[in-house]
Amino acid sequence: MFSLPFIRRETPELEGDKVRLRMPQANDYREWAELRAISRAFLEPWEPRWMPDEFERSAWRLRINHYRRDYAQGAAMAFFMYERGHGRLVGGITLGNIRHGVSKSAQIGYWIGQPYAGQGLMTDAVKTLSRFAFGELTLHRIEAACIPENSRSIRVLEKAGFRREGLLRSYLRINGVWQDHYLYARIADDPPVA
Repeated sequence: MFSLPFIRRETPELEGDKVRLRMPQANDYREWAELRAISRAFLEPWEPRWMPDEFERSAWRLRINHYRRDYAQGAAMAFFMYERGHGRLVGGITLGNIRHGVSKSAQIGYWIGQPYAGQGLMTDAVKTLSRFAFGELTLHRIEAACIPENSRSIRVLEKAGFRREGLLRSYLRINGVWQDHYLYARIADDPPVA
């Protein structure tokens, strides 16, 4: 195990122009389950296969424990995204596989509820989390993988200043099928994005 500078602090809350990011809490279950349920057909093509107990409270508790453990170990930071002003849960974003030492890198993954897609909320969340990762966490590189057919996600990454670096063949098992992914990355000293 290794120690990261943010471990002993309060869990961070990040403010973007359109969204507020905070770590999931046990009492977020109902709002999360409702948003995921109404967005299921929209999300399934881009995510690992959903488990049969996806919406069970016991599965939720395991998910929350996993988020807390990863955070305590410095391995990942999961956030829920809330629309500023209204305070509604709109999606989630994770900074995962956090590595320090010579790598100083991490991977970003995200989802958004169907009613909130196409409003610039995810782009704002990616920019906000990137600033935090490069600033407070002093990371050098953030990567994101995206299925080539996911044009919405490609637009999010490109608007957030990520650059396509190549194609990862049969990279992740998405909805039960091994899928190719484009690899995108942003480096700490890349030009700022408006």
